[in-house]
Amino acid sequence: MKNWRSYRSKTSQENKRSSIAKDEVALLAERLEFFLPKLMEVMTPWQWLLYIFFWSLFVTVIDRHDLLTWSQFLVRLLGRIIQYFLTIFPTLYLVDYLRPIFKRINPIRVSIYVLALLMAASVVSISLVMLIMINVGWLEYNRQEFVLNVLFNLVITSGFSLVFLLYFVRRYRELMALKQSFEHKLTAQNDLIKARIAPHFFFNTVNNLISLMESNPAQAAELLQHVSALFRASFNGSREISFEEEVALCEHYLAIEWSRLGDKLVVNWRLPDDDVMYDMVITALTLQSVLEKMLINVVEMTTETICIDIVVTWQQDLVAITVSAQLPNKTLMITHDLRRHVDFYIQAERLRAHFGQSANIQSSVTREQIVTIIQYPLHDVGI
Repeated sequence: MKNWRSYRSKTSQENKRSSIAKDEVALLAERLEFFLPKLMEVMTPWQWLLYIFFWSLFVTVIDRHDLLTWSQFLVRLLGRIIQYFLTIFPTLYLVDYLRPIFKRINPIRVSIYVLALLMAASVVSISLVMLIMINVGWLEYNRQEFVLNVLFNLVITSGFSLVFLLYFVRRYRELMALKQSFEHKLTAQNDLIKARIAPHFFFNTVNNLISLMESNPAQAAELLQHVSALFRASFNGSREISFEEEVALCEHYLAIEWSRLGDKLVVNWRLPDDDVMYDMVITALTLQSVLEKMLINVVEMTTETICIDIVVTWQQDLVAITVSAQLPNKTLMITHDLRRHVDFYIQAERLRAHFGQSANIQSSVTREQIVTIIQYPLHDVGI
């Protein structure tokens, strides 16, 4: 007897435990509060002091052309250390203080404001340090040299501040992309639970059962069995099942809807041979989700009979499931709205988690028909 192998064994531990821990979400939310981290989250006080010292040493070495003795070098270095200390710490503390206001502003505008604060602090600090050194007698006053020193420090400070701000903006955007990815995963985790208890499906099914209990109790009991099988599969989560099980779930779902839609719905299946289909697997409720959206957005929107064709092939290690439906002639269908409603992003993500990144679900809508193609790689392990 042939056995199909679970493809879950091919996925990583991360894929198998793709749930997002609450502490990770909380940490991400905290980081996304504002694109600039808090002062002491970047470095400890001792690290800040070391950074200021080495940065001051670097700038002093660059600007040593007029220094003749070591004492002049040390005086210039001390002045740089005091200057950068007075530039960095007050500015960053002010940014932390204004954080509640900056959180509501675009990151680019905030970057401009922070850069302006750093430039203003740089001008004030270098001017203050040079005036103190002139009064102490460590520096001779020269108007032209005074202005050039202020401009030199302004250029150095603004240049490197701009580099760091661009880095934090880029990091913030990466975190935003990560947040969106987390949201999609969380939505995917809840999708299976919410899908079957959605008001549209739930109330239609309950109303139909109530009606059948009075008019046809035998049919109501049969319908209840279909509902039970579908709900049981829905709450089992995103998992691999045999393709035969998926077809059975689709038939349960279609039986529920047939009891309500009647002759409006015609479904034609073109499946592989039983021996071939026995070795096929798929993510649970993938095909059923496609059929559900077809019914909600096409069949229920018209009084005409809609024919849905389902063609399944497995060739060259690739499964292709084509679901097509002819659009009604007498009912106006807005193709733009229809394209928006037949988005299968979540279902495609669940499929990729089990079968790799090449798995995909694509839909195309024309004036005559809507076609959805499910594709994913599947190797015949029985060979």
